[in-house]
Amino acid sequence: MDECCTSVKHFCNYFFLRLKKTLLLINSIKDLIPKFPLPPSRYPDDGFSITAAEPWFKVKVQVIQSYLQSFVAKVAGRVDDIVFVDLFAGSGLYSLGHQKEIFSGSCLSALSSGLPITKWIFCEHDPEELKALKIRVNKYFRGKNVLILEHSPEELIDKFRMYVPQSKGKYKVATLCLVDPFSLAIHFETIRKLADQGFNFLMPFTFSLNNRLDHKFYLQEQPDKLGCFIGNVKELERFSGVDSNAQFYKRLVRIYQSNMLMLGLNTAMSIHKVDSGLMELPVYYMGFFSRQISTKSIQQDVQLSEVVQFELF
Repeated sequence: MDECCTSVKHFCNYFFLRLKKTLLLINSIKDLIPKFPLPPSRYPDDGFSITAAEPWFKVKVQVIQSYLQSFVAKVAGRVDDIVFVDLFAGSGLYSLGHQKEIFSGSCLSALSSGLPITKWIFCEHDPEELKALKIRVNKYFRGKNVLILEHSPEELIDKFRMYVPQSKGKYKVATLCLVDPFSLAIHFETIRKLADQGFNFLMPFTFSLNNRLDHKFYLQEQPDKLGCFIGNVKELERFSGVDSNAQFYKRLVRIYQSNMLMLGLNTAMSIHKVDSGLMELPVYYMGFFSRQISTKSIQQDVQLSEVVQFELF
């Protein structure tokens, strides 16, 4: 009996000694792990560039996050890496009014989402916005695998080949590319080249369209820019008979969707309300384009998670 008690005592001493050493080891490892601040629920005015926005921008960012969440849910477990590319990341922050309310743009919202994305690539050509974005990513997201590239998308095609991993053999990658410049500043040829690299696309069709910058402005004063956006200047003939901003806008989106189908991408369009002085239309369209996954299934997921109306052209 005494021998049994002695054995139990020795075992207990050994167990607690090992436990103590393990706890000390854990604490020492924790001290070696860099401590990164959590992103704030509200971002402060840090003195760097912040993009002024209208209230509906905030809702648009939320819709984009719904698409991103659905995309990641569809590909997670089927691919080895998930990459999110924002071609027009901006400064990372928007403000309503005179910076009365500051909120994150799509790029910082994606970083804050907690989704199992393995790499984020943000592009911005404006030096001031680029500087602000770098500072904010470094401050709040140093633990993330983020690459920030300077220059316009047209100048970054070769870098995308270098930095965006490609599916090969059993190794699979899913890349979602957000195209949201709030302008027509993206060439269709650039989209074609990125599609050839296996990109999937999310594109809000939002740009200034009002009494001053109307359909006549784009058709008569910026035909080359409009032609580059839809694919070819010759396709401007398809705008024949357009006599209103609403008609011009819907025709543009239909042409774009048709050209994406010609590239072999599946397409889905969702429609969202807009109350804007910059874009004087009752609604705007958001397009999702993919060769990799079902666009309709993504659309259905977003429809369930957002109180929005969907319309397929």
